[in-house]
Amino acid sequence: MKVLIAGLGLIGGSFALALRDHGIAEEILGVESSEEHAAEALQLGLADRIVSFEEGVPEADLVVLATPVDTIPLMAVKALNRAGGRQVVMDMGSIKGELCEVISMHARRGRFVAAHPMWGTEYSGPKAAQRGAFTGRSVVLCDTVRSDKDALATVEGIFRTLGSPAVYMDPEEHDLHAAYVSHISHVTSFALALTVLEKEREERHIFDLAGGGFESTVRLAKSSAATWVPILLRNKYNVLDVLREHIHQLQIMRRMLERDDAEGLKNAMERANTIQRIIH
Repeated sequence: MKVLIAGLGLIGGSFALALRDHGIAEEILGVESSEEHAAEALQLGLADRIVSFEEGVPEADLVVLATPVDTIPLMAVKALNRAGGRQVVMDMGSIKGELCEVISMHARRGRFVAAHPMWGTEYSGPKAAQRGAFTGRSVVLCDTVRSDKDALATVEGIFRTLGSPAVYMDPEEHDLHAAYVSHISHVTSFALALTVLEKEREERHIFDLAGGGFESTVRLAKSSAATWVPILLRNKYNVLDVLREHIHQLQIMRRMLERDDAEGLKNAMERANTIQRIIH
């Protein structure tokens, strides 16, 4: 299989490594807007050749869109415009509502599979690519009734080989749940980092005193703005909804602190502890 991957950063680059390691791709063509990233991707073996998007789509059996989410809908249309009956186009973005709406009436809509592997780190660029990234991580497939059976089977087969169990959702359901389990975590981490940077002017103290809890909580604040600004803006109504609830919970805990409500804090924390039944 010849695969074209547009965007060879954390997700696209890790996918390239996975395709190579499992013998799925005979050749990987890469599309990169950054010359520096293009050179890194070749050096790291993420792609065999760097090509333009227009040049690469007709060559590929599988076209993978792993660029920032604000660019994916238009790229999806362009890919479908150039795709033949044999080709499969898929994305790996974390927003699905806008994308699926944009391509819904396209004559070749059936060749598209909307996918979101539930994995990521706070790092970006080709050097952030990791081997084994998707093993044991779910992949959400959206709007699959609109995909041709063979196109869907191709994508399902790839993720099955990578050890990624498939979960099926409609696009709106996906975007809502992504806001609750992923996007709010980044907003919270960015906000906490800004709070500490604002209140603690002495960087040495942050470095000397920060423990594992602080580091794990603000880890996501190292994530790329180029990646996360488009995600938050394009899922803003869902993010605003969960953010309102998050602020509400913070206000409840603040009031308990103000009242020295030890019992209330204990009950709240024990209720929060029940998350360990779901996440081990």
